[in-house]
Amino acid sequence: MTKQWEMFSEPVLIPYRLQFFADEGADKTEEATPKKLQDARKEGQVAKSQEISTAFMLLALFVMLKVFVGFIGKRFLKIFAEIYPLFSVYAREDFTKNIATAFLRKGLAEVLITGLPLLVIAVAVAFAVNVVQVKWQVTTKPLKPKFDKFNPAKGIKRIFSKDKLFELVKDIVKLSLIFYIAYSELKKKADAVVLLYDFSLNQAVAYIGDFIINLGIKLSAFYLIIGVADYIYRKIKFKKDLRMSKQEVKDEYKQQEGDPQVKGKIKSKMREVSQRRMMQKLPEADVVITNPTHFACAIKYDKEVAEAPVLIAKGADYLAQKIKEAAKENSIPIVENKPLARMLYYNVDPDAEIPRELYQMVAEVLAYVYQLKHDGVA
Repeated sequence: MTKQWEMFSEPVLIPYRLQFFADEGADKTEEATPKKLQDARKEGQVAKSQEISTAFMLLALFVMLKVFVGFIGKRFLKIFAEIYPLFSVYAREDFTKNIATAFLRKGLAEVLITGLPLLVIAVAVAFAVNVVQVKWQVTTKPLKPKFDKFNPAKGIKRIFSKDKLFELVKDIVKLSLIFYIAYSELKKKADAVVLLYDFSLNQAVAYIGDFIINLGIKLSAFYLIIGVADYIYRKIKFKKDLRMSKQEVKDEYKQQEGDPQVKGKIKSKMREVSQRRMMQKLPEADVVITNPTHFACAIKYDKEVAEAPVLIAKGADYLAQKIKEAAKENSIPIVENKPLARMLYYNVDPDAEIPRELYQMVAEVLAYVYQLKHDGVA
């Protein structure tokens, strides 16, 4: 027995991973990049509140009813005056199915013609509010089926998520306040219900209709406050959900701009190719101007090829030494001129013509070299 326990006398290390206990978005501290926002927009992910669209639609509908209630009332009375007398005419005959269908079709057509403009305006207002919220961009990606939505585990997780809990609490509060406002308005008008017995039919209908429209406007205004609050919440949540970690920002930058290491290698290769090309052209130079230790610039002047002298090679430090060695190997004159060498190195690119400002200085150097060649020195 003792021997068995001796097997466990040494400390046992049990590895565990702290990331399982960490918040999933704890490391996402960076704001979403423009590319991340654009990709989310293409996927149909936007900060949009359906509550605010519904609120504006209801408010527009009840305001239009308030403005055109007189016209609508007269319109319905006219429809009633046209259709009701026909009942007495057809009552003397057989009231067939075709006659009933004709009555129903005519009545529905008149109602639709009367109410359709109001519905169109309400829908147009809701559409405009949606466009203002998320701008105009058509995408069909949200319509594509996503098989991960059919995953029961993920479905249960979504049902009991913080977002669903917030929506449940919001709906309960919203309905409670709406019922409270409606109850308060009905309570205020409770005494007027008794007076309806003394009103004519038209007066009673007008009074009830006016009460319903005013109640609808109040409820729509309250609903609009809820919609604005919901929109602000969704805007904040949308930004928070799209936050990125520092690593994600770096990875995105690499995808867009390329890996800095790869870009560095490419630049290095291009520099090597450029230097090799310069060294190949160097034997064509007429003179190499130095400062004398740090810079070396090779000049070529051919009247038939270019109007001005051309810088065919330049280099600093190690490359400058290489240029001077190649110049010596190819018997190219080397002239020391510190100011000119610095100006050529910093202001002229390889294979570019010398700027006008340096014509005089370069011409003096070339004249000196041509004189040496004429004298047989160079």
